[in-house]
Amino acid sequence: MDYVSALLPPAVMAVFFIGVIRVIVKTQGGANKAKEDAAVDAALARVDGTRQASANSDA
Repeated sequence: MDYVSALLPPAVMAVFFIGVIRVIVKTQGGANKAKEDAAVDAALARVDGTRQASANSDA
């Protein structure tokens, strides 16, 4: 019976891990994809603008 108690925690973690991966895959794309992409593009542009401004002030 010790082998059951030894295998149960990894099996439970594997089931939860598979569930998390399925949720991540299912939520990719869809109706919110354009909004998420726009938010990422805006954040990258803001970081790039800050980086260019600091590079210009260092020169």
